[in-house]
Amino acid sequence: MNLRRLSAVSFGHMAIDILNASIAMILAVLAVPFNITNAQIGLGGMAYALMGSLSQPFFGVLADRFGGRWLGALGLLWTAVFYYAATFSQDYFTLITLMTVASLGSGAFHPQGAMNAGAAGGPKATTGTSVFFLLGQLGLALGPMIAGVLLEEVWMLGPRIMAVATLPFVVWMAFGLRKPLVRVEEEAPRPLTANQRARLQRQMQRTANAPRRVPQPNRRWVAITAFAILVALRASVHQIFYGMLPKYFADLGFTPTQFGFMVGVPSVAIALGSMAGGVLGDRYDQPKILLWSLLASTPFSWLMLDLVDGWVFFPLAFIAGFLVGIPHSILVVMAQRFLPHRQGLASGAILGFTFTTGALGMGLAGPIADFYTLSGVMHVVALMPLAAAFCAVFLRTRIATALPMAPAAGSAD
Repeated sequence: MNLRRLSAVSFGHMAIDILNASIAMILAVLAVPFNITNAQIGLGGMAYALMGSLSQPFFGVLADRFGGRWLGALGLLWTAVFYYAATFSQDYFTLITLMTVASLGSGAFHPQGAMNAGAAGGPKATTGTSVFFLLGQLGLALGPMIAGVLLEEVWMLGPRIMAVATLPFVVWMAFGLRKPLVRVEEEAPRPLTANQRARLQRQMQRTANAPRRVPQPNRRWVAITAFAILVALRASVHQIFYGMLPKYFADLGFTPTQFGFMVGVPSVAIALGSMAGGVLGDRYDQPKILLWSLLASTPFSWLMLDLVDGWVFFPLAFIAGFLVGIPHSILVVMAQRFLPHRQGLASGAILGFTFTTGALGMGLAGPIADFYTLSGVMHVVALMPLAAAFCAVFLRTRIATALPMAPAAGSAD
């Protein structure tokens, strides 16, 4: 495992996601002075996420072509600059416009990040990818906590400090990713034992002797469709919780510091869950991990919304976030296996699709919350992992392992 490359891209991920995660906090605290409705919060979050997500396949192609060094560093710098400028906005439209432009940097960062993390992991691509997402999820956890404290203490000066603080990570990525990626062959498979050879021969004999059956329709498209729906449902849960929980807790009377930490706890758990999912995905059956983690997350997500007073909220929120986080790294690596020789494009496509569907879900949730209630919408969202778990039933086998990539020892890209 190439720790230099992995640490550079992973801590860069943490830095950019600290900024990404604070958007919902800024909208929540500006709701009163800017007269922002739930629909505007949802639509603003959707615009931010869509701009970043729809651009990711394009940036994924660039990452395949150029290796991602400058995409990573300049993507983080771009986001920090426009994020900083947005803090001077005097109205909702200007704020959302500048934030949406800032999200292009996030769109450039993520495909190369996932590609470089998988490459740094070598034969343990899922573990390397999970480390990358662990740091990103930690950024998503720290973002609301840091923003909540700073917004309460120094108002808009706080987000400006956060933007400037990302600059050292820009330099780190520029140097840490300077060597290009080349594709290497996997380790040769171990020779079969006598028992394994005998078992294989018996299986081949049973297959040869089995009666001929009428050919069944190709089930690959069933699996791909189920995979896409699963990703969309889980992404919507994730994005709506991140985007609307600050407003949900603010409506209940909590201060920015309080609801910053209340949002941060499940975010930390999602980070740990993503890491655990990556390790488990390298060892055990991936569809079963998806199925049981999604099923188990539902009751804890529901209770987290109701039991908000006292210490019991925090273990419930932690468990809910941990279980929701488990599928993330597994889903990204599954998508990369669909396009084994175009992993930058695959990374951009899956992350773009994830963010896009999550953004659309959030965009729908805001107006519905104004028409109905925000509490009702959040409780419906807590039940959505059940439908995602049903989709996991159709993913019956692991996707074949692709050729990994590793950094070359050559010159900088």
